[in-house]
Order: sequence, then structure tokens, then C-alpha cells
Amino acid sequence: MLTMKNMMRFEADAREDELRQAIVEAGRIAYERGLLAANDGNLSVRMPGDRILITPSGVSKGRLSPDDLLVIDLSGAILKQAEDPRLRSTSEQPMHLEVYRQRPDVRAVLHAHPPYATALTASRPQIRLDILPEMVSLLGEVPVTDLAMPSTHQSADVIRELIRHHDALMIRQHGSLTVGRDMEEALVNLERLEHVAKTIVIAELLGNVKPLPAEMLRQLERQRLESLVQDILLQTLQGGGE
Repeated sequence: MLTMKNMMRFEADAREDELRQAIVEAGRIAYERGLLAANDGNLSVRMPGDRILITPSGVSKGRLSPDDLLVIDLSGAILKQAEDPRLRSTSEQPMHLEVYRQRPDVRAVLHAHPPYATALTASRPQIRLDILPEMVSLLGEVPVTDLAMPSTHQSADVIRELIRHHDALMIRQHGSLTVGRDMEEALVNLERLEHVAKTIVIAELLGNVKPLPAEMLRQLERQRLESLVQDILLQTLQGGGE
């Protein structure tokens, strides 16, 4: 029986054509699931040599072609144009580059506009943790940044400190930023974030929300931290064997 390879999973030495396919596939899935609309959002991956493969501005991320992507360096200089020379790198490029500068472990960045999670940032200062166990055990705290003018260096400024310690955060009244070791991980973090936000909205509309017990929340947080430590140790051991 043939199995379909998940194109969004890749290693640090993945070929450029594989990384292009990873971005195209993640953009298609996020668009079809309503996490991106119209030409919104942007995606990127880190290539060998700290080159960045990034989506263009003004193109639907649900209808991307691998040839639509551009290659830039960590200063933002274009190293390889898209096949259509009229295409320019996403206007949120500074935010992507800031993530890669702050997080050497990150190889994929996904900025989306998930409606439920974004709506929560317009109505409250933070996203609550005390309703779903998976929010605590899998995502942990999802911080909400200050307001920032989209498509400017302000977006990079407001995420700078927070992205050092979180794989998912919300840019107030603008959208989400999720990262991962590959595009699969970044997309899964986005899907979890929106699922939790949708559940919170529905629960609060129904009313009489019953928070999880404090002791359960503490235990879930301990389990999450233990898992993170084990993951870091495993990565360290694997890195030492290369």
C-alpha cells in the first residue's frame, strides 16, 4: 500500500524544491480551512546558509505556485526573484526575519488571520488557559502583543521578546504567528490555536463556563515543561551525533 509523503515535514538540509512544496501545501491547507482569506497571510522557511524562502505579496496563499516564492537573506536582500519578476516579498518580511534572528531552532514561520483567535484579541487582553487541557499541555500561554501597524517594522518590534519563548502568539487585532522546526509543526500550532479559540468563544456564548481545577492546570503545565526539556535533550543528543 502506497503512503503519501507529508511534504510539510523536512530536515535542515532539505532541497529547495522540497521547501517550496512545503510552503505551497501549508498555504493551501490554511486557506481551505479558513485560517487565511483572500491574499492574507504569509509563510516562510529557513534554508541552508540562513537563506529564507518566503511568499510574495498580493497572491492568495491557497493558490500559490512553487515558482511564486522568493529567496532572501537575513538582511532582507533578494537573492532569487520569483518567476514573475513583478512579485515582491511579503510586506511582513521584517517580522519573519526577526523570528529567525531570535530563534535559531525555528525553520518555519506562518502568519495567519484565524478569525476566532483574532476576535478574542479585539475583546480582551489575553487568551484564557483554563478551559481546555490541551491548551495548557500542548500550547501553553499564548501571549498577545501590543498593537502594531501592519506591514511595518512595528510588527517585528512587538514580537521580538515574546517569540523567544513561545511557538504561538497573537498580534493584537491582526492575526497569529506560529513557528516550528518544519512547516507541519507551524501549521499544527496554528490549527490548535484556532480550535482552542473557537471553543472558548462557543463556551462563553453558552455561558456558565467551568474552569479546570487549579491543581490540574499546575500538573498539565509541569507535564508540558517536562516534555519540552526531554525534547531539547533529544535534539542536543541528535545534534551531537552529526
